[in-house]
Amino acid sequence: MLKQYSHFGFPMQKNNENVLIKELAKEFKFDICMVTDSKLPNIAGIRLKKFIELGFHGEMKWIEDTFERRKSPLNLWPEAKSAIVLGLNYGPNVNPLRKNNKKSLGNISVYAQGKDYHDVIKGRLKLFSSKLISKLDKQCLTKVKVFVDTAPLMEKPLAEKAGIGWQGKHTNLVSRQFGSWLFLGIILVNKIFKYDAPEVNHCGSCDKCVSVCPTKAFDAPNKLNATKCISYLTIENKNIIPKEFRKAIGNKVFGCDDCLAVCPWNKYAKKSKEIKFYNKKYNYNLINLLKLDDKDFRNKFSGSPVKRIGRDRFIRNCCIAAGNSENTKLISTIVTLLLNDKSSLVRSSAVWAIQELADKDFLQVLRSKHYEVESDDMVLKEWNI
Repeated sequence: MLKQYSHFGFPMQKNNENVLIKELAKEFKFDICMVTDSKLPNIAGIRLKKFIELGFHGEMKWIEDTFERRKSPLNLWPEAKSAIVLGLNYGPNVNPLRKNNKKSLGNISVYAQGKDYHDVIKGRLKLFSSKLISKLDKQCLTKVKVFVDTAPLMEKPLAEKAGIGWQGKHTNLVSRQFGSWLFLGIILVNKIFKYDAPEVNHCGSCDKCVSVCPTKAFDAPNKLNATKCISYLTIENKNIIPKEFRKAIGNKVFGCDDCLAVCPWNKYAKKSKEIKFYNKKYNYNLINLLKLDDKDFRNKFSGSPVKRIGRDRFIRNCCIAAGNSENTKLISTIVTLLLNDKSSLVRSSAVWAIQELADKDFLQVLRSKHYEVESDDMVLKEWNI
């Protein structure tokens, strides 16, 4: 007799804690849920150590500072016995690669186009945990800790071990059901459950995610140099964007989805049902984005992951996109507002943009006007290019 399976991929056995966990996952609108023990294979820590030793983490010093805790969930919480791994689909309604050619629009990564997923998922994890404890433990001996991407915990290796998916050659999680588009939440529990089988790697010989990278951030498959990654350059990087990457960034003003979007497993992916991950009111036209002052920026991106980088870094990114746009209609906004901006980061990026868009005679006039009154070395260096 055939066993009945739920869409979470496990045998339907009543009164089983594993089944209870997955039924609660459906109740709280998670798309997939698997359970594993709290130990990570040693290889995960070894790879992380090598990543740090090579300096591939760049300015993300917290990765280095929290290495000992990060390499094992037990270092983070010694009482942990199990990890409940939950996934929430954020699949886009159109292929993000199609936006790369829309040069007059600012291209924002799929994950940041709606509400901050940290806020969406963490609330559900807390409700899930509370109900789980009430169902499992009348003596209140069960303890939990919830995590959404901000604590020193390696979610992707845990998700692979739990059977959610596998880490592709781009180092991100890939799922047979959801492609590259899963947000992860982790609940560590001081209790042993029935565990799901790990997922195996299904990449085969495909290396599309590695070869598509505009900035060649992969030194080899599974070996990402984050300091070359557009997501790092436009989000984590607090300084001016290095010249060698500016052209390759194209119209991307917050993050990059190229290596995710090109994955063949996305043919099985589905559009997310979570409306909070979409926001149709956002206008990503560069001419409007370039005009944002601090107040306008905060209002426009309230509740969005974009807000955390601040207005100056965002406008820096928009200037790079403007320089790549071939749209001379942007010149007036750049000259009027941004060459005189109070932020040297914005001014220096605006100089590069105007040099890409304006003719030589106009550039000479602008340089004569601004160079003599500029005092910041970073901006002066851009004028000297």
